[in-house]
Amino acid sequence: MEQRMSNVLTDMAAYYVQRGNYDEEDIENPDGMDALDEIMEMLHTQLSGQRVLELACGDGYWTDELADVADYVLATDINPALLDVAKTRELPEDVVEFAVADANDPQVSGDFSACFAGFWWSHVRRQDQVEVIGRWRNIVGKDGLLVLVDNSFLEGQTVIARTDAEGNTYQIHAVPSGERYEIIKNYLTYSTLRKRFSPLLKDMRIHRYDHYWMLTGRFR
Repeated sequence: MEQRMSNVLTDMAAYYVQRGNYDEEDIENPDGMDALDEIMEMLHTQLSGQRVLELACGDGYWTDELADVADYVLATDINPALLDVAKTRELPEDVVEFAVADANDPQVSGDFSACFAGFWWSHVRRQDQVEVIGRWRNIVGKDGLLVLVDNSFLEGQTVIARTDAEGNTYQIHAVPSGERYEIIKNYLTYSTLRKRFSPLLKDMRIHRYDHYWMLTGRFR
């Protein structure tokens, strides 16, 4: 049953600016480092030599990895403050550029062969997912590569605050100031991923681990 909690904020962009520990909390789970290493190896293989549109790059955690193998990366985020943090990584200027853009509807143009989003797809509302993929396809083009990485649901550890009428799930997170934010966080099963993406992608592969999943495919 849907039940919105009181005294919580819902501005996800503001939440990510204020929390200050993006990498450690969302990505580098100590119990999942072997799987993360494997994902990084596959990411390097998949995106080597590609011209990548990176969505919701945050503080540049994944951008740093992409810069080692891609021919070009346009790293985008809706938060200028997070882009400023990403720029402190001093990535090669001939490979990486930054731009402010909303991952759900990125208003960017360029010559891209691949699209990547790390730990963002879970924040896309279920009812918007097909449209969002369509917008990405319009930018990257037919046959362009899509790579997504995100969290898996951990039985007994993952806490869901509520579920709305569309099936989207939400969590409550606090920032250092003490404010609490309600953040959409959808944990998608293998069957859900395959059902949703099969009509949109070809050559699709889904790799599932205890803490993460990785999806690759090409836009139809």
